[in-house]
Amino acid sequence: MTAGPTRGTPPVPANRSTLIRRAVAAAAALPLLALAACGYGSESKDDTSAKEKVAAGAKKIDGLDTVKIGYFGNLTHATALVGRQEGLFQKELGATKAEYATFNAGPSEIEALNSGSIDIGWIGPSPSINGYTKSNGKSLRIIGGSASGGVKLVVNPKKIKSLKDVKGKKIATPQLGNTQDVAFLNWIAEQGWKVDAQSGKGDVTVVRSDNKVTPDAYKAGSLDGAWVPEPTASKLVAEGGKVLLDESTLWPDKKFVITNIIVSQKFLKAHPKVVEAVLKGSVGTNKWINANPDEAKAAANKQLETDSGKALPADVLDPAWKSIQITNDPLASTLNTEADHAVKAGLLSKPDLSGIYDLTLLNKVLKADGASTVDDAGLGVK
Repeated sequence: MTAGPTRGTPPVPANRSTLIRRAVAAAAALPLLALAACGYGSESKDDTSAKEKVAAGAKKIDGLDTVKIGYFGNLTHATALVGRQEGLFQKELGATKAEYATFNAGPSEIEALNSGSIDIGWIGPSPSINGYTKSNGKSLRIIGGSASGGVKLVVNPKKIKSLKDVKGKKIATPQLGNTQDVAFLNWIAEQGWKVDAQSGKGDVTVVRSDNKVTPDAYKAGSLDGAWVPEPTASKLVAEGGKVLLDESTLWPDKKFVITNIIVSQKFLKAHPKVVEAVLKGSVGTNKWINANPDEAKAAANKQLETDSGKALPADVLDPAWKSIQITNDPLASTLNTEADHAVKAGLLSKPDLSGIYDLTLLNKVLKADGASTVDDAGLGVK
């Protein structure tokens, strides 16, 4: 099944600021885990690089023609961006062709996974938790980590000079129930302020706004700031915003999961060798990124340009890249904490996350590579 275009991202209008405000207002009315209408993400452009092409004489894994992979156009999904651009997934997959779809937020990617539009995806922790619990533990498994950090609260310095000034202001998050939305709602509660999680109204107005729209909405004055991932955070800084808070400072050791790798349980059971090949590609990509940060940064930006039609300028790319830590470790203990945050915010009933992880194949790949294995914090498949 081919993933269709994501709905809900408005075109650039003639009367830009007016329609941006309408788009932001419409985003605020989205129900919990609202999906991008019937679209399950945007099919990546058919712009196969030489590195992505199937090598001559390569064989299919398990006789499978294709594996469908999803990711976001965010630098927090650097593993997927770089692995695709450098052909590192395709290299491990042989003649089983990697096909890709891009998404703007996690809930729509979960819907794509559930529908079979994708098989494997890079995604944030909150959608992973919601997808798992709403399916009674039957839809997905988290099979690896990818990134930590890369999330910031960026504000208009003319309107907000300190953390206490956030009260009474309009602050964007990417989508109701997504990872940054949950983190911001939790932070608001820790300040002693009250906000209705569903409507976003209260002591702070939480505006659910697509990352593609947020910088323009901020520039137009419709937003006072945003709690967002990279590179959106650095785009706001380039528009005159100021980083008021880096979310990593709120976590022990400044580490928290921002991107996981998930797989459909059905696909994992049917094609474990294909899943293992993708994980080999992921581990190899992460190793290459950490050994070659400048080349990896350029590769990620090139893939973003292919996917969106526009590369990031240096004043956005450089600070954004520095704030992200690439890791194979899913940082499972922080997933539990993020689930607790969603419960406190009223977005989720207390979840049973037992079995959400299956790190068997990842640890097999890590051992073969001479790397340290990773832990599931007691939430693995028994």
